[in-house]
Amino acid sequence: MTGNHRGSTNGMDHLQFGRVSVFLGERNGKYPDGNQVLIKGTDTLAALDTPISSNSIGPLFDATELVVLGHAHEDHMAGLHRLPDAQVHVHQADLPAARSWEGMAAAFGLSEACAIQQMLKRLQDEFFYAPRPDALGYEDGASWDLGGSSIHAVHLPGHTAGHTVLLVEPEGVAFIGDIDLSSFGPYYGDASSNLVDFRRSLQRLPQIPARTWVTSHHRGVYTDRQRFLEDLQAFTAKIDERERRLLGWLQERPLNLAQMVEKRLLYPTGFTGTWVTAAEARTLLQHLDELQHGGQVQRDDQGFYHLG
Repeated sequence: MTGNHRGSTNGMDHLQFGRVSVFLGERNGKYPDGNQVLIKGTDTLAALDTPISSNSIGPLFDATELVVLGHAHEDHMAGLHRLPDAQVHVHQADLPAARSWEGMAAAFGLSEACAIQQMLKRLQDEFFYAPRPDALGYEDGASWDLGGSSIHAVHLPGHTAGHTVLLVEPEGVAFIGDIDLSSFGPYYGDASSNLVDFRRSLQRLPQIPARTWVTSHHRGVYTDRQRFLEDLQAFTAKIDERERRLLGWLQERPLNLAQMVEKRLLYPTGFTGTWVTAAEARTLLQHLDELQHGGQVQRDDQGFYHLG
């Protein structure tokens, strides 16, 4: 949790790793906040994502010339309204979500007009949401030379189709975004999410040659590789824990999708929100698809799932 040194800018604590500054959001960036990474190259000042905390940094953040988004979600775009002249880059698969609200709503999987409007108002009120129609797409392996430091894109999808880890060299700082190592576990409940991809990405993450790992939320900064790997293992294990819970339900009795949604696989029982029902359904269906493919679960003609 320590950098080359610790400092404060405009009242915000930050850790310094060479040219890389990590500004810690409230409670280590616990959602809805996030942790802000800034890289002060000799040629370019760059930001990796722009969480709510970016709005409190002041002139240093406001001078940002380049923003590289690890993915396009509202809590990672909350400071873009302060940077109208900065170039914004996002992985090609998340580009529609960054460029327009219609693209974002589609990526979320929102379809009902009422839900779409409710979510838009929430994002505008709580996250200063503003789309960036000028955003540019990048691909896996893209890099940006800032002068003295560079950013390298490692596409690790699953959370979103375009979710990307951003590695800053020579500092060896990996911004791992919403592979946030939280106790909640991986989130793959959007229309653009993919459980199979997420599993692969979690296996690939330790192969990235980093010395420091920065999460968007909850955990903050890791400089101890062993602790990072332990927390990554616990985070990954949440997927199998969910699978076991689902199989436990079906061991008791056959259930249809609506009944399983009510039981809540992701969120606490009774938890509500504009997105919750759809996110639960998409999460469940991905697990059910895997289990059906493996012969552990079958679906009958009435739409009930039972053990195979």
